[in-house]
This record gives sequence, C-alpha cells and structure tokens, in this order.
Amino acid sequence: MPIVFIKYIYERFHLLSHNPPKTPPSFNPNNTTQHTTTLLHSDTNTPGGAPLPTNTRANAAEIFAAHEKEEVWFGMEQEYTLFNLDQKTPLGWPVGGFPGPQGPYYCGAGAENMFGRQISEAHYAACLFAGLDISGTNGEVMPGQWEYQVGPCVGIDAGDQLWASRYILQRVCEEYQVFCTLHPKPITQGDWNGAGMHTNMSTKKMREAGGLAVIKAAINKLAAKHVEHMGVYGEGNELRMTGALETSSMDEFSYGVANRGCSVRIGRDTEKDGCGYFEDRRPSSNCDPYIVSSKLMHTIMEDVEVPEFKAIDRALA
Repeated sequence: MPIVFIKYIYERFHLLSHNPPKTPPSFNPNNTTQHTTTLLHSDTNTPGGAPLPTNTRANAAEIFAAHEKEEVWFGMEQEYTLFNLDQKTPLGWPVGGFPGPQGPYYCGAGAENMFGRQISEAHYAACLFAGLDISGTNGEVMPGQWEYQVGPCVGIDAGDQLWASRYILQRVCEEYQVFCTLHPKPITQGDWNGAGMHTNMSTKKMREAGGLAVIKAAINKLAAKHVEHMGVYGEGNELRMTGALETSSMDEFSYGVANRGCSVRIGRDTEKDGCGYFEDRRPSSNCDPYIVSSKLMHTIMEDVEVPEFKAIDRALA
C-alpha cells in the first residue's frame, strides 16, 4: 500500500451504524494508539421528529420492517469513474483525446491499462477498517472506471453500508487529489460503457429448494412495474441504458439467464441449482440505494396477479 496512505488507514474509519430501533447500534472499537475518526450514519428529521423529505431511509426502513420474515439479502455493485481535477479528463486518458478501445481494461493488469488501482485498494482497506461488508473490487470496462461490491447485507443495512462506502470513497479520492463521479454516463462521445449499481437480491424462499419459481414470479412483478422502477433508479440513467454496451433498453423490460444485456439477469448457477438470487441491472451508479432496495422489496411482495413474462434467449457467453 502506498506510504502516503498509511497514516490515513491508521486513522481508521469506524462506522456507528444506525439500525432500526429494535436493533442496538453496532460499533467497531479502536484498538490502535492513533487518533480515531468515527463515522456516524444517521436519519435526518425535523425538530418535531418527522423524517425530512430527503430522508429516504425512513420509508425504506418501514418497508423492510414489514417484511422482516422474508430475510431479504442484497449485494450491490457500485461503479464509479475517476477524473483528473479538471473534471474533464478521466484518469489515464490523454488530455483532449481518447485511449485505445475497450477490451484490455476490464479486470486488467499493467500500467498501460489500469488507472487508479491504488485508490480502489485504499478504499477497500478503509471500508474493511470501518467494519463494512465490502466483498470485492475490480477494474471496469472503461479505463479509469472501477467497481466495488457491498454485501450480502440484510434489508436496510444494504443502504446504510452503501452510503457509508460512498463517503469513504470520496475521502480516499480527496487524499489522492482525484475527482470521483457517480454519473451514469460520464463520457457520451464514442463507445464507452456507462456506470451502474447492479443490485443482486434474494429472499429466504428464493434461496431454498424450488426458489427459482419464486424468482421468476418476482421478475414477472418487476416487468409489470418497469416504468415505475426506471423513474426512481437514478438521474441521467437514460444516457446509459441505450440497449448497447451491456445495458438493456430504458423503454423495454427483459430478463434472461446469464445475459448481461437484460434488465434482470438470472445467473447460471441459480438456474442450475434451482434456487439463489437475481440481478437487477437497471439501477444507475448515482441511484439512492434506499429507494432501489425498498422499491424492489415492495414490488416483489405485492399481492397482485401479473402475466408471465417470457425470458429472452439464453446468452452464449
């Protein structure tokens, strides 16, 4: 790890998580001799105690509390793009120009391909010190773009941890004097991937034997509410979701097995095992994780009858 970041790591980010009232807050105590930075993640309310309009956590917490027995798990894949401080040139790109075409950058190696790995790894370490359930990181398809994964997390905890991880990311980039954006389509000229926050989800019944049928029933409900979901899945998402570059169409719902061009993907292992999880690939990188996770929960738990939606052809890859 770069020496410049050692002091930063030893300041140790700690997360005091704000859980539903019935669950006591968790705290990761500091055992170092260095000074401590404590992160407090809290609801925001009016003086009278009512949630502020921007407090999307409050509504999400109510939805998850109402369906606690479902034991819903989320895994969120947060993509982001790094820029020089001019906020115009992505990290590793020539000023005023473009790098070589996409291909060698995804999960790549080498100084000619990977720009910002030290930031990605420093962020990963800081999240671990904070006690977050960060589970991985990788270089993305577009050079200068990265991803990390948070989860599996239960219910409201997914949004809590994702928001905390975003704050830590900005602090890490501040240390390296690099601009970080969550815009879903930071480069609109040329064939460059956008950035999303693919959201993996399962309930207890989905993870049990026969769960694939439960997953497909949930997907049918998501298909019926596609327009509603797209309306809350992030600002500027229409620039990203064009039906090309590993995205589905903004205007049409689709799902399939192992198909990354769908709205919702079922993994090969889930199909093989007959149970597991599904991946909603529609949320943008700048979406509100409280809104996304609670909207998914609310939709799949609605007691309504919807027509069966036909899967598109299985992906060959």
